[in-house]
Amino acid sequence: MDTPIALRNLPCTNIFHKGDVFVLFGELFGRGYANGLINEAKKSGMTIIGITVGRRDEHNALRALTPEELSEAEANLGGRIINVPLMAGFDLDAPSGEQTPTDLLAGMTLKSWQEDTLDWAHIEKCRDVGIERIKNSIAQVMEQLDEMIPDGSNAFFAHTMAGGIPKVKVFLAIANRIYKGRGERFMSSRALLDSDLGKLILMNFDEVTANTFQYLIEGSAAIRTRLEKTGGQVRYTAYGYHGTEILISGQYQWQTYSNYTQGRAKMRLEQIAVSAWDKNIKATVYNCPEIRTNSSDIFAGVELSLFPLLKALKQEQGGAWAEQQWQICQPLLLEDITLDTLLQKIEDYNTSAVMTDYRNFAAWPMDNSAALAELMIGTSDEIIQMHKNRTELVVGHLSALVLEGTGPLMFYETSHPAGPVLWLNHDIIAKQLNLMHNA
Repeated sequence: MDTPIALRNLPCTNIFHKGDVFVLFGELFGRGYANGLINEAKKSGMTIIGITVGRRDEHNALRALTPEELSEAEANLGGRIINVPLMAGFDLDAPSGEQTPTDLLAGMTLKSWQEDTLDWAHIEKCRDVGIERIKNSIAQVMEQLDEMIPDGSNAFFAHTMAGGIPKVKVFLAIANRIYKGRGERFMSSRALLDSDLGKLILMNFDEVTANTFQYLIEGSAAIRTRLEKTGGQVRYTAYGYHGTEILISGQYQWQTYSNYTQGRAKMRLEQIAVSAWDKNIKATVYNCPEIRTNSSDIFAGVELSLFPLLKALKQEQGGAWAEQQWQICQPLLLEDITLDTLLQKIEDYNTSAVMTDYRNFAAWPMDNSAALAELMIGTSDEIIQMHKNRTELVVGHLSALVLEGTGPLMFYETSHPAGPVLWLNHDIIAKQLNLMHNA
C-alpha cells in the first residue's frame, strides 16, 4: 500500500442473520480482538463454528483435542469446534526421521547465533512438509464445514492466525535486548534480520500470519462457489497491523511501533487480500490499533500510542461518557500525577525529532536504533512509574475500549467492505465507542 486507507464513516449495514455461519479460523485463547467479532456474530443470531490449532504431545507430535479439552474450548467459543489440528508454521515439521528447524536452532547461543548458519535446502523441505500438512488438514476441515453451512446462507470467515517464533531459549534473550534493551543492553534489530535465525523467523511468520489466509481462501473455494450459486454471500477478514493514526499536535497522524518484526508478514497478508479482491472475492484486512496484550508485552513502548485515545474520545463528541473514561483512568495514577501530565509526556514523545523521523509509512517497518530505544523504552518506563500499581495501568482500560470498538466496526463494514485493506484509526474507534455508549 502506498498510503493508509482509513475507514472514516461508521458502517451501518448487516447482511448476516440467523441461519448464517461465522467461522473462526484460529483458536480462541483468552480475550483478544476476535472476541469482538464473535460477540457481533452472536447478536446477529449466526451459528458459531471454530477450529483448533491442536496440541503437542510429549514428543512434539501434533494431536487433536481430548474430549475434555474440546468441551472446554467449545464452552469458551460458545459454538462448535471442528477438531482437526490446524497448527500453522513449519518450525516443528520435518521429513520423517529428520531434524525440525527447531532442532537445528537448539545449538545456538547468545554468543554464536549471529554467525551460526542453517541448511536452507533442509529448511525448504521442512517448510514443504508443514505446508502439505496444514493444507491437508484444511481440506478435512472444509469437508466437515461444507455439511454445516446450508445452501443460500451467508458465511463469515474470520482469520486470526498470527505468530511464528520458534520455541528456542536463545531467542528470548535476543528479544529482550532488541525490544527492551537500551544503553549497553541495546541490540540492533537489523542484526537479527540479517542472521539465519532471523531469516527463518521471517519465513515462519509468513507461513503463520499471512499464507494461512491464502490457504483459507483457496481451501473454502468449493463452499464459496456453492453458497454464491444458491444466493448466499461469503466474506473473509483478517487482522493486520501497519501503524495507526492517533492525535498528535491536535491532528490525526499516522505513527507506528516501527521495530515490528512481523511487519513484513502483515504486509504480505495485505497483498493476499488485494489479490483475492481482484478475483472478486471479498477479503479484507483490517489494520487495527496498538493494544496491550500478553503477546505484545515483549514490545516495550508499543502501548504508548494508546494514550491519545482519551483525547480522541472527547474530540469525537463523546460528551459525558468520554469524560467518564478520564475519571476511570485518573485514580490509576499516583496522587501527584494528572492525566494531563501523562498526556503531555506522550505528546512530547510523539513530536520529538526521533519519533518524527520514524513516521515514514513508505519505509515501514524500519529498523530500531539506539536513539529510538532510549526514547521509547525510557518513556514507557517513566509512564509505568506514574501509576500506583504496575498491574493496573491506564493502557489496560484503553486496550479494552479498542477491543470493544473494533468488533462492530469490522463486523458491519464486512457486509459491504470498501476495499481489501482498511485502517481502523483512533478517530473511527472513538466514533464507534461514543455511538455505542451515548445512544
